[in-house]
Amino acid sequence: MKVLITGGSGLLGQYLNRFLSKKHNILSLYFNNPENCIGYNSKKVDITNYQQLSEIFTFFKPNIVIHTAAYSKPEVAEKLNYDLVYKTNVVATKFLVELCNKFHAKIIFTSTDLVYDGFQGQMLSEDSKINPLSIYARTKLLAEEKIKELSENYIILRTSLLYGLALNNTFNHFTKVFNDLKEGKKVKLFYDQYRTPLSLINAVEIIEDLLIKDVNTEVLNFGGLERVSRLELGQMLCDVVGFDKSLIEKISMDDFPELVKVPDVSLNTKKLQSYTSLQKTILESIKEIIKYG
Repeated sequence: MKVLITGGSGLLGQYLNRFLSKKHNILSLYFNNPENCIGYNSKKVDITNYQQLSEIFTFFKPNIVIHTAAYSKPEVAEKLNYDLVYKTNVVATKFLVELCNKFHAKIIFTSTDLVYDGFQGQMLSEDSKINPLSIYARTKLLAEEKIKELSENYIILRTSLLYGLALNNTFNHFTKVFNDLKEGKKVKLFYDQYRTPLSLINAVEIIEDLLIKDVNTEVLNFGGLERVSRLELGQMLCDVVGFDKSLIEKISMDDFPELVKVPDVSLNTKKLQSYTSLQKTILESIKEIIKYG
């Protein structure tokens, strides 16, 4: 299968490169950090440039497009010009959908659990009230709407907190926590924000399972099996690896007045489970992360 990956130099993109290239013909698109795509079929592309994208589709003729490229850090997007974030997160998605329709390709789009506001209780279903609070989440929701309006063949994945060890020049909070604990440094973790985290390795396994199945025009909560705080996730890491739990200091979101507070966006993933049985527990996933890196 021919799989086009956007955001190939990003955190999830690198794992998609690593795992999907084993069984599929991939073309991974990047804009920054080309070294993250070294060793894979890849190309530098500005995804907001329709002409460049059109040339890629004409050349590669993908069966599947996995669209992960975005301004994906809420705290970064909040400080940027809105039009810039909108162009990357929404307009580029519209371009990709139009090209997918033209070339009869399916689009798998990574949205976010932050389209929910976190004040509606726990284990939210896909039918729960949508109320994005950040620029990042609002643009992701607008991209979802473009896909549902225009696409003939799509899967929208409302992605929860992804954890695992970042590769090359990418960064995530889990990697920093892991490295700090390993070096005996103290870490501060929220006790009052809840997610259903999914490991990067498991996320890619599930995406591959979905792309070879006949799943179409679906919006799926894309998370793990367990509702935990960042504090609890850090404690579970300590349990598996043997790090010192006393290095963890619990903190509140209220300690950061500038933070867009999202207390609980834990996800009910029963709909996802109707299509795949590959979700793993957090303890299983952490063991896998440590084993394979």
